[in-house]
Amino acid sequence: MADESNAKTDVVGPTSASDDVLRVEHISKRFGPVTALKDVNLHLKKGEVLGLLGDNGAGKSTLIKILAGFQKPDTGTMYVHGQPYEPKSVDDAREHGIETVYQDLALIDELSVYHNLFLRKERVHKPVPLLANRQMKREARVALDQIGINIPRIDVAVARLSGGQRQAIAVARTINSDADIILLDEPLAAMGAKEGAMILDLVARLKEEGRVSIIMILHNYVHVLQACDRVSMIQDGAIAIDKPTSETSVEELTDIVVNEYRRAREEAHREEAEAAAAESAGGEAGTAA
Repeated sequence: MADESNAKTDVVGPTSASDDVLRVEHISKRFGPVTALKDVNLHLKKGEVLGLLGDNGAGKSTLIKILAGFQKPDTGTMYVHGQPYEPKSVDDAREHGIETVYQDLALIDELSVYHNLFLRKERVHKPVPLLANRQMKREARVALDQIGINIPRIDVAVARLSGGQRQAIAVARTINSDADIILLDEPLAAMGAKEGAMILDLVARLKEEGRVSIIMILHNYVHVLQACDRVSMIQDGAIAIDKPTSETSVEELTDIVVNEYRRAREEAHREEAEAAAAESAGGEAGTAA
């Protein structure tokens, strides 16, 4: 039997606050034999920035895709502003005020910067529905300037831009929407230090304004403590840690992950030993026969 230090962390149960804008309870999701999420309980308060942590493959992106209407949960319930939330699609989620920056950015390489900023939200002339390119260019420049990312030309295809610039466009597109809940799936992954700092500054400004609530998937714990009000960590398909960033530290978060690695490694070794023992017993039984 494993000692107490290697025991699994307790699952965080359903929690709520009076100013919640989003709440999920007992969310699960399977892909064939693989369990991505088994019992996720999470809530997000108005104006809050929540850091969603977890090892690779823990289910963070799956949860984001469920919240964004891209995938449907197998079980569980969700609420937005206190009302039941069952998005039928990404567009339906947007109608509920939820916008997402995905890990793959969801940009179209062949389109220009400003066309990507207004993807599926194109400005058109009336009554003849022709693209209002000049208007989109002006609004795109304002949106990018607000973030502070320098993209000299907004009429070039995004395929010609750096990874950080592409990430900035995806973030700007989301910020430029009417969303009051924003989901950021590893927004700093493709960025250099300077570009990443600008995105963190933008998140800080949004937090100060209190207009939107944000869930961010991050791996750098220094960024987590800098940008987020609270952290939730997924382990074994469930939220195992949920606490304000003021009550934790880089050291504690690192220790939690290290202990989880140690537990998983010991469990893998135990399973290998049991499989080897079973194979040996089967071989001995065959020889005796």
